[in-house]
Amino acid sequence: MKYGFGVDLGGTTVKIGFFNERGVMQGKWEIPTRTAERGRHILPDIAASIRQHLDKTGIPDSDILGIGIGVPGPVDPKGNVNKCVNLGWGVFNLHQALSTLTGFPVKGGNDANVAALGEYWMGGGMGSSNMVFATLGTGVGGGIIVGGELIHGYHGSGGEIGHIVLDKNEPEACGCGKHGCAEQYCSATGVVRVAERYLAAHPEPSALRDIFPLTCKDVFDASATGDRVAAAILEQVYDYLGQFLADICCVIDPEVVVLGGGVSKAGLPLLDGARRYFNKYVFHAAKGARFALASLGNDAGTYGAFKLALNEFGKD
Repeated sequence: MKYGFGVDLGGTTVKIGFFNERGVMQGKWEIPTRTAERGRHILPDIAASIRQHLDKTGIPDSDILGIGIGVPGPVDPKGNVNKCVNLGWGVFNLHQALSTLTGFPVKGGNDANVAALGEYWMGGGMGSSNMVFATLGTGVGGGIIVGGELIHGYHGSGGEIGHIVLDKNEPEACGCGKHGCAEQYCSATGVVRVAERYLAAHPEPSALRDIFPLTCKDVFDASATGDRVAAAILEQVYDYLGQFLADICCVIDPEVVVLGGGVSKAGLPLLDGARRYFNKYVFHAAKGARFALASLGNDAGTYGAFKLALNEFGKD
């Protein structure tokens, strides 16, 4: 039996999973992400934690097929990182750096893409060969699987679906510098933006007017209790989300669309609302896409990272 590690590197914590070659998680843990001194401690900390785990389990290095890692930034197929601002990293080769520290082969990718691979392999997209994964959190990220292969793109920025423009007349700038990106309407912060604009433009009474600061969850909760204003706000969000997913699916034509991230905790109302507008906007031949919720939660990144390594180094 061979084993490997899946590493999900975030701005606050590093999640590490230890797997056997069948994809069964043998253990998981977290270490803090030390971003001081331009993040120079991050990879040595990961290497030390992996070594400590192997020393504890007694599994020899010869039984380790490799390490997969997802990082919050673009990574090209050769392992070149083109800046991870939240970590303080510049441009360098991730594969070479972590492999030198551990002695194991390394395969890296963008964290959202890697989480998509995890959901495809063992989560909401399991059993499909073509999948779109959208993470609706503070921002909107995602990943695309075509023919069973994760789309990295030439520059490592494949799957940056959150920056598809939905409204070119949007006055506020997205964090990326453009205007009208899907992230500005379909993320948790986007839902609040849509809500605040609706409340300012419509005088109807609503429980949302008494909540400060307003959150995405507040809007969904109010709608569930029959608040008509909250329901109207969510219809606008579903319209944006349906258009966004339809635009992607006109190109990809996936079997399944998986929604993850904090907004996805809204569950079936989110799926039903998004699907309703998706069917309005999508090209007719792509209407058969199945909608599903992500099911791996915080483990999606570690599963996907290990799958990267398994795909690269686990071949006979």
